[in-house]
Amino acid sequence: MSQYKDNSEFIDFSGIIKECVAKWYIFAIAVVGCVALAFLYTRVHAPEYQVKANLLITQDQDDGSGMGALSAVFGSSAQVDDEVFAVSSHSLFKKVAKELGVNQLHVEKRGFLKKEFVYPDYAVNLTCDPAIPDTLRAALLFKVKVNGKGKVNATVKMKRKTVGEIKNATFPATVSTPYGDFTLEKGSAFPADEGVSTEIVYMGYDAAAEGIAQYVEVDIASRKSNVIQMELESSNIDYAKAVLDAIIEQYNLRGLKEKNLRSQKTIDFIDSRLALLSDDLVTSENTIETYKKENGIVDLRADAEYQFTKKGALEQALVTSETEMQIVKLIKDFVSDPKNKNELVPASLTVPGQQSAGGDNFIGAYNELILERLDLVQNAHAGNAALATIDRKIDAMRKNLLSTVDKTYESARVKVLELRQQVAAAQSALGNIPTQERRFRDITRQQSIKEQLYVYLLKQREQTSMLLANNQMKGQIIDEAYAVTEPVGMSKKMIFLLAVVLGVMLAAVYIYISRMLRTKFDTREELEKLTSMPLLGEVSHSNSGESLVVKPGGSTSVAELFRLIRTNLQFMLGGQTHKVIMVTSTTSGEGKSFISINLASSLALLGKKVLLMGLDIRKPKLQEYLGLYNAKGFTEYIADDSVKLDSIIQHNAVQGLDVVVSGPVPPNPSELLTETRVDELFDKLRQMYDYIVVDSAPVGMVSDTLTLERISDVTVYVCRVNYTTKQQIKFANSLHDEGRLKKMSLVVNGTSPKQSYGYGDEAGSKKK
Repeated sequence: MSQYKDNSEFIDFSGIIKECVAKWYIFAIAVVGCVALAFLYTRVHAPEYQVKANLLITQDQDDGSGMGALSAVFGSSAQVDDEVFAVSSHSLFKKVAKELGVNQLHVEKRGFLKKEFVYPDYAVNLTCDPAIPDTLRAALLFKVKVNGKGKVNATVKMKRKTVGEIKNATFPATVSTPYGDFTLEKGSAFPADEGVSTEIVYMGYDAAAEGIAQYVEVDIASRKSNVIQMELESSNIDYAKAVLDAIIEQYNLRGLKEKNLRSQKTIDFIDSRLALLSDDLVTSENTIETYKKENGIVDLRADAEYQFTKKGALEQALVTSETEMQIVKLIKDFVSDPKNKNELVPASLTVPGQQSAGGDNFIGAYNELILERLDLVQNAHAGNAALATIDRKIDAMRKNLLSTVDKTYESARVKVLELRQQVAAAQSALGNIPTQERRFRDITRQQSIKEQLYVYLLKQREQTSMLLANNQMKGQIIDEAYAVTEPVGMSKKMIFLLAVVLGVMLAAVYIYISRMLRTKFDTREELEKLTSMPLLGEVSHSNSGESLVVKPGGSTSVAELFRLIRTNLQFMLGGQTHKVIMVTSTTSGEGKSFISINLASSLALLGKKVLLMGLDIRKPKLQEYLGLYNAKGFTEYIADDSVKLDSIIQHNAVQGLDVVVSGPVPPNPSELLTETRVDELFDKLRQMYDYIVVDSAPVGMVSDTLTLERISDVTVYVCRVNYTTKQQIKFANSLHDEGRLKKMSLVVNGTSPKQSYGYGDEAGSKKK
C-alpha cells in the first residue's frame, strides 16, 4: 500500500499564491483588458442623472358659492390616487411631447465611440409637415453625416429597412419618404468648419407619449400626504427637467380649465334667470301702481297695522314656502327643458333654511356624469361606445332627478296651499279689512318674492364671478424639476475600480482553473505533494546547449546542483559494495541521459573511478551526446564472446570517467539483457570501478529497466517539470510501493533557476 496521501480534495492556497506571484503577467493582462473594457463602456454609455419634481395636490373645500351641499357639484375633494393617473395620463404626455417637440430625439457622435443625447440645441434640425407626427405610427431613424465642406449624406430607416436617402446634398436638404418629406437644416449648435455625425429618431406624438410614460415614474410620496413625486432618469438633465416641468404645467392648465368651465356655466345660468326676474319685477311694480290709482290708495300700512299683526307670522311662512317652491320650480324647468339635456344643473340654487331630501345627492351625481361626458367629448369620436354608455347613464339619472324634483315641488305646493288656506281663514276673520287691502297684499307679496329671489341671484353671481377670477391651479409646485448631484449607478472611478478588481479575480480564477485542469506538475513543491519517494535534488534550465556541463575546474551553478545530488546519492548507496546506480524515467524526453552523464562526471570529480554505461539499447543517446559514434558497445560485447571488455571501454575528457555505449540496436533487446553474460560483466565492472552509472531505458515504455533491476543497487528516477504528467508520477509511486526497483529516489529536471536554491541562470538541463 502506498504511503502517499492524495490531497486532491484540499485546496493548496500557498501553492496557488506562489503561482499567482510567479504568473503576475496574467494579472497584468487581465487588469489591462478589464480597464480597457471599462474605458470603452464609459465612452459608449453616458452617465445618467435622476431628475425629480414634487407637486402638492390642494384639496377643494368649497367652490365659493356658499350654497350648502349642492356645492359638491362644482368642487368635490381631490383624491390624490386619482390625480396620479391624471398626471401620468397618455393625453397629458401627448400634449407634453407636442409642446416640447420631444417626438424627435437627437444623438450626436462626439469623439471616439462617444455618443451624446442632446437637447434642446441641435447641430442639425429636422422639420416636416405638422400633420405627419399626428399620423405617424412607427419611428423613423435618420442617420445624418455632414463633412467639413457642408455636404450632407442621410439615410432614413424604418425597422432596419431603408425608406429614404440623400447623398452629397447641401443645407437645407429634403429627404423624401413614403410618410412625407423631411427637411434637414443647420441647428444652433452646428459647429463651424467641422463635420457632424448624428442620429435622429423621429416618432409620432402617440409613440413619444408612450416613450415618456415608459421612463417617467409618478407616485405618491407618502400615503399620509397629498404630494405627488415624479422622477425621470436621463443622460441629459435639461431634457429631463423640461419634461417634468411641462407635465406639471399641462396638469395645472387642465385642472384650471375644468374649474373655469364649472364657474362659467353657473354664471350663464344665473344671467338667464336674472333677465326673466327683471321682467317679472317690472310687471309687478306696474300692477301695484295701477291698483293704487284705481282704488285711491296712498298708505294702507298705517290703517291696517293692527289688523294684519296677527296674521303676519302666517304670511311670512307663506312667503318662505312659496320662495322654496319657486326655487324648486326653477330647477324643475331647467332639467325638463330639452335644450339643457347635457348641461350642468346649477348648484347655486337651494331652498333657504332646509335641504331637499335626497335632491342634492342626485344633482351632484348628475353633474359629475355631465362633467365626465364633457371630458370624453373632447377626445372621443362619433359613435364612441364609452360616450353612448355615459349618455344612457345621464338619461337614467335625469329621469330620477325629475322624479325627485317633482315630489319636492308637489310637497312645497301642498304646503303653500295649506298656508294660503290658513291666511284666508285669518282674513275672513278680519271682516273689517277692506277687500282692496287684501288684493294689495297679494300683489305686494308676489313682488316681494321676486325681489328676494332677484337679490339672491345677484349675490350668487358676484360670488361666482369672484371665484372665476381667483381660481387657483390644483397642483401647487413644491419642487420644480431638479437633478440629483451624483449620477445614477456607478461613477467612473467606481467602474474602473471594479474593472481592476474584476481583472484580478479573472486572473486568479484562470490560474486556479488551469491549475485544477493541469495534468503536469510545475514546481518541486508540487511534486513533493504527489509522492512519498525521497528527492535527491533538482536541475534547472540551461541555455548552454552542451550535454556535459559538470567539468573539472567548473564552478557553475549546475555543477553545484549535481554536487548536491551526488551527496544525497551517497547516503542512499550505503556500503562500499553498493556501486551500481541505474538512471531511468517514465518516458523519453525527461532528461535521463543528461542526468546520467553529469552525475557520472560529478562522481568522477571526487577522484573516484566511474563508469558510465549506456543500456538504453533501443534508443541509444550516449554516443550521440558524447560524440562516440564508431565505438564498440555493450550489445556487441554480450552478443559476441570474442569481443574483449577493454575494447568497449572508452575514455572521456573527464579524468576517472570511462564510458561504455550501448552499441548497435539488437533484434532481441529484451532477451539480450537477460543473458548471464550481463551479470558476469557487472561482476567484473564492480571490481574495476568505484561507481557504475547505468543510463537505462524509460521504464514506462519498455520492460528493459525492470529486467536490469537485478544488477542495480540504487535507482535514480528522473522527472521533468511541465513535462512529466501527474499520472506518470502515480506510476512511479506504484513501482516504489511494490519494490520493483531498488532504493528509488527522484531527481527533478527543468526547474526554474529561481526555484533552485538561489542559483543563477547558468544552471540548466537539456531535454534528452
